[in-house]
Amino acid sequence: MANYPLPKFHFRVEWGGAKIGFSEVSGLSVETEMAEYRDGSSPEFHKIKMPGMQKFGNITLKRGTFQGDNDFYKWWNTVALNTIERRDVTISLLNENHEPVVVWKIKNAWPSKVQSTDLKSDDNGVAIETIELVHEGLVIQNGD
Repeated sequence: MANYPLPKFHFRVEWGGAKIGFSEVSGLSVETEMAEYRDGSSPEFHKIKMPGMQKFGNITLKRGTFQGDNDFYKWWNTVALNTIERRDVTISLLNENHEPVVVWKIKNAWPSKVQSTDLKSDDNGVAIETIELVHEGLVIQNGD
């Protein structure tokens, strides 16, 4: 049996107990920033580089626009001065049996941007809306 990499087109997004269909997810990244330090009595004439704080990329989710479906805008409208409805989000890459094989768990996400579709008179494409999430943590679980 051949061993192939996982295809990226079969995935699921969940938040607040709901499973939501998206056509695209991007920005699943985490970075460790570098901290530099040099002790004044160090015999080395350079700084040492050590791991610093973690930094998480914003996550962008895209989906088709449906009449009467205002979930993005309802969540975005919970933004008020210093308050927002935060949600944990789970994104799962699925196998052929619809079982998660790689899972990204996002902590305390909230929408920083909602974008409606662009409109074009000579295009027969689907109307796509976009939500951009900021968050406070990303854990990646890659199954056996």
